[in-house]
Amino acid sequence: MRRTLEPRILNGLLLLLYMGAIAAANLLTPDKPISESENRVLEQRPRLSGHALLTGRFMSDYERYATDQFAFRDAWAGLKTDAERALGKKESNGVFLGKDGYLLERYTSPSEAELSARIRALRMWDQAAPRLNKVVMLAPTAASLMADKLPAFAPVDDERADLERIRRQLPRDMRFVDVYAALDAKREQSLYYKTDHHWTTQGAYYAYRALCEQLELVPLDEAAYDIRQATDEFYGSLYSKSGFRRLRPDRIDLYWPKKSGKLQVTYVDEGRMTDSLYEPDRLDDKDKYAVFLNGNHAWVRIAGDGPAGKNLLVVKDSYANSLLPFLTSHYGEIDVVDLRYFDQSLLELTENRNFQDMLILYNIRTFFEDPSILNLAEEST
Repeated sequence: MRRTLEPRILNGLLLLLYMGAIAAANLLTPDKPISESENRVLEQRPRLSGHALLTGRFMSDYERYATDQFAFRDAWAGLKTDAERALGKKESNGVFLGKDGYLLERYTSPSEAELSARIRALRMWDQAAPRLNKVVMLAPTAASLMADKLPAFAPVDDERADLERIRRQLPRDMRFVDVYAALDAKREQSLYYKTDHHWTTQGAYYAYRALCEQLELVPLDEAAYDIRQATDEFYGSLYSKSGFRRLRPDRIDLYWPKKSGKLQVTYVDEGRMTDSLYEPDRLDDKDKYAVFLNGNHAWVRIAGDGPAGKNLLVVKDSYANSLLPFLTSHYGEIDVVDLRYFDQSLLELTENRNFQDMLILYNIRTFFEDPSILNLAEEST
């Protein structure tokens, strides 16, 4: 009589086989330095030491390492998100899956303390550099400007109200660009990427026009640019962060002035020079938005084809990277500083370079979440 394995024995053997296969895959799969799908650095194997073992740090570090380097991690994460999406889930890691393939990041209003700290920093900087013509531009997120794309009952706070709170509390001579109204007037156009948190180059162009009003500049018409598609295979930061898959990629357009002089772009900390604000080689990377200004850098100096002796200081986050090309025809030189990486004195730079204008440009989320903006207060003491 033929004997068959009992179900519980068979299940146990299958479980052991599965665990052995996973263990073997983890041993045979080389560790990865970064996750391209998540666009972040992955945890590496921790060093074993007596101190790390006794304090428990080794085990916590190893747990993070094992999670990051788990074999077929991206495939498992994709399956998990697909399953949740099939069950109707519309949010993952603070990112909503909206209508028409839009990914929209959750926005939470800052506390009064967070708002007050940033207003104080701006006020102190205004007092420290009184001769500068200072302009503040805080870009709204797609979740606010395109609220009709959000899932029903998505908990997103009121960005426009927060922008108004900031405007009312700025120093009297520090101008505020109402970029929300400028973008809202063009909201039927492609102003934000669907898979990334940045505005598109077209969105940056309309922001540039609103900025020119405050800086008393005459903006170039859109017809003055040769608009070329750089790529139509861009999956951005929200695609990486959310884990939502099976979405169409974005396209990136570059605006090339039909009439322009020669540019000189110097990455000061790196000692590297180029003749363009666009870096086409970065289109081969996962983060294709880095085609603008080669990503984020501590300090970049741009010799533009605007009036000689007319200088601009830009303190910014990555939203400025796609807007800067529009300003080169208005200034002879533009210094671009990212306070997240800049470790020198901004006040000394301001005094040495004799800037006339200063633009503080951030996305509203970065403005409240990144503490480096508070460095303006430290500079002023």
